[in-house]
This record gives sequence, structure tokens and C-alpha cells, in this order.
Amino acid sequence: MSSVGYQVIARKWRPQSFDDLVGQDHVVRTLKNAIEQNRIAHAYLFVGPRGTGKTTTARLFAKCLNCEGGPLADPPADSEICKSIMDGSCMDVLEIDGASNNGVEQVRDLREDAQYSPSQGRFKIYIIDEVHMLSTAAFNALLKILEEPPEHVKFVFATTEAHKVLPTIVSRCQRFDLKPIPENLIKDRLAYICEQEGISAEDAALEAIARMADGGMRDSQSILDQMIAFCGSAIAEEDVLQVYGLIGVEQTTALASAIATGDHARLIELVDEFDASGRDFFRALVDLQARVREALLNAVKAGGTDSSLGASMSTESLTRLLDSLRESESGLKFGLNEKVNFEVALLKASEHCRARAIDGLIRELSTLAGSLPDEKKKP
Repeated sequence: MSSVGYQVIARKWRPQSFDDLVGQDHVVRTLKNAIEQNRIAHAYLFVGPRGTGKTTTARLFAKCLNCEGGPLADPPADSEICKSIMDGSCMDVLEIDGASNNGVEQVRDLREDAQYSPSQGRFKIYIIDEVHMLSTAAFNALLKILEEPPEHVKFVFATTEAHKVLPTIVSRCQRFDLKPIPENLIKDRLAYICEQEGISAEDAALEAIARMADGGMRDSQSILDQMIAFCGSAIAEEDVLQVYGLIGVEQTTALASAIATGDHARLIELVDEFDASGRDFFRALVDLQARVREALLNAVKAGGTDSSLGASMSTESLTRLLDSLRESESGLKFGLNEKVNFEVALLKASEHCRARAIDGLIRELSTLAGSLPDEKKKP
């Protein structure tokens, strides 16, 4: 039996170089140029949603700075120092959890430790994850060394809530905003992982996983891991929909069409089907918004109308439909009866999108009035 335990996909397929980092080209380009031009700052702040690569980017950057012969934008993969940095065992690269080490005493210990020279690499690098969890006193204790750090010290901060980081800290860092990763890039990455792992997965199944991940690569890989455990070596779209309570693309389009055409009977029928099969109504509302937004963009490109939902709809009608669905989010999420709230939200959206806006009617009446011939005043 192998002495190495099972490693989840999110860890096994963690990027090992900047070229593997998906969806953050603007960050990769800037960091690579900084290394090649020897314009390396003393402190960096990576901001972005969960699972978009903040800590991974910090590790890759540390790897570039401390590799043999570094700093190098493309360090050798077989370097012992690089391997130790990526697996978290390098003495010169310290990863600190800001949530559990958020006191002023821990920061004072860090300041004392930073005075010592690195033992292996060129720099001593401190990666503080969830830095917004530090207390105000801890932030203030960090200020002095952050403003005038020793030449061998670099700081890399990562956070999902940049507004909670003191402005005095942010002003001393180079800030990088990592964006949610587009669904198509997540799908392509999952397809590559499945190919390497010997897993057969339908394109529609990977699209559903990417849609559910909301821009987080790690979330998508965790979902894929769970689906492999559920399905084995073959993953179908229906499996993903069943496990996570999603509705398919065809069902989403059918629901949007029933709203656009005012087919209330079909609308209620679809909601009953979703309820019987245990679908997630809030997720269905999110997917429905995405489908209506797609129709709205098509209408804008086509000059003002779109018929992809089964009825010719103007940009004004689609905007009202999307706005009505958006306003229903909180009621559906926090209401007592999800099904009833979902039905009401859809019926209300159907009425709103097919109603004529009062300002539009006024404009039309004004236009018609202006085109009428003026009556000559009688003497």
C-alpha cells in the first residue's frame, strides 16, 4: 500500500508556475515584468474572491524570488527550494494565517524574526492570508516595518475583504485585484484535469460545474472531486443537476420563454417539476437571470429587439424583466416558503416585462401630438 494518502484535485492540480495560473493574465504579466526589470516592491496586496488564486500567486511569486539564481520569472520546476516553497516547508517563506494570528504579540514576533537574514534563498518572504482579520493594534505594529523593511524582507498579503484593511497598510503595498475566473476558462481547465485523470465528463456537465463555481477555480475543482466520488469515471450533466439541485440549460430557456410569452400555466407546471425533483429555486433564479441577460445583450447588438425567448422583446422589456428578477432575490432567499416566493417572483416578472412603461407611452403620445396639423385660430 502506498504511504502517500489521497490528495484532493484542488491541491494536486494547484498551479506550479505562472503559466498554469488561469484567468489572471494581468497579474501574471505585471509580476513577470517586475522580476525581469528588477522592480520588485517590498509589499504586495492580492485582493479577490475565494478560489481565484491569491495564495497560489503569492507562493509562485515567492518561488520566483527565491529560486537558485533568482529572481527569475520562470524558475526551474525541479529546484529543491522551489519544491519546498510550493509544499510549504521552506524556512524562508512563512505563510501566516491572519485569522488565528491576529494579535499584536504575533506581529511583534514577526518583526523580531524579520531582522534575521534568510537561510536558503535571497529573501525572507512573509505571506499573510486573510490579512483583514488582523486587529487594529496588530496593523499598527506592522506599519513601521512595512514602511522601512530590511532589504531581505518581502511581504505578500492576501484578502477577500480589502475594505477592512487599514488604508495606511494599503498605501504601502502594490495592490493587485484578482478577478472571478470566466466560466469558459474554468470549463477548459476542468476538461484538462479530467483528461489527465482518465475521467470521461460531458461538456454540459463541466459547463454546469463551471456555472455553479461563480468564478472560483478551487470551488469548481472541489465540485469535480465530489462528482467523481459520486459517478466514478463517467460524469453526465444529469448527475451534476441531481446532486446539486440545478436546472438544465433547456429548462432555464423554457422557463424564460414562459415568462416572456405570458404562459402562466406552463410557468406553474415547470415550477412544480422543479419542486418534485428537488431543484434549488434560488440557483434557478440566478441561472434565469443569466439567460435573460444573454437575451438583453443580443437585443442590444441587434439594434433593440431579440426573439430568442420565444417572443419579440425590446431592450426596455428585457431590462424590466431582469430588474424584476433581481428585486426578487432577497424575498426568495430569506422567505419562509421558497416555492411560493419563486412562483410570485416569476409571475410578477412576466407582468412587468409585458407591461408598457408610462414614460414610453408619454413619449409616443407626445410624438403623435406633435405630428398633428395645427388648427388655425378662428378670428
